[in-house]
Amino acid sequence: MMLNFFDQFMSPVYLGIPLLALALALPWVLYPTPSPQWINNRLLTLQNWFINRFTHQLLLPLNQPGHKWALLLTSLMILLITLNVLGLLPYTFTPTTQLSLNLGLAVPLWLATVIIGMRNQPTHSLAHLLPEGSPTLLIPVLIIIETVSLLIRPLALGVRLTANLTAGHLLIQLVATATITLLPIMPTVAILTAGLLFFLTLLEVAVAMIQAYVLVLLLSLYLQENV
Repeated sequence: MMLNFFDQFMSPVYLGIPLLALALALPWVLYPTPSPQWINNRLLTLQNWFINRFTHQLLLPLNQPGHKWALLLTSLMILLITLNVLGLLPYTFTPTTQLSLNLGLAVPLWLATVIIGMRNQPTHSLAHLLPEGSPTLLIPVLIIIETVSLLIRPLALGVRLTANLTAGHLLIQLVATATITLLPIMPTVAILTAGLLFFLTLLEVAVAMIQAYVLVLLLSLYLQENV
């Protein structure tokens, strides 16, 4: 039977029930909940420190009205990091390799930033569609281009996350398959390939974290333009 490398990106189904919802809900169980004690343990202290530092860096360039999004953006960041990293473990499924899920996260949040801008400061939001000092003949063309670039933002958010994770998973599987195939034939080359696989896995862990941060950071920048 020929191996299909894209089978790993299919949404798993057990007894006719899609396990995508379970994969989205279970990561929250892995995080420790705050305790009523005055002194927290090391894991809880580290978790609180990370959340506080990330929230501070994320909200630093935002105006005061944008700080209302702190809980939403921080929760989204933690969810995406958890899903991306857990998807690298054996016998797991990465929900963020599904374009439908990524667009389902990106489109409503992007649309919310646009609606907030149109509601609170419509003149300033519409001014982004036409750069200041544009020639009169180019005004219609520039408005169309800026409108298309505005509408393509959520698609870019979803495709960026999907493409990076999909490419990384495919590359890891290709190198792992090459390592297993070369092991009985050329053990020395297989050991070198296994070393490459180890460093590639570390790189993919970094990519999983960075891509989650990039998506949330871009959403905060879109929010900054509209508050």
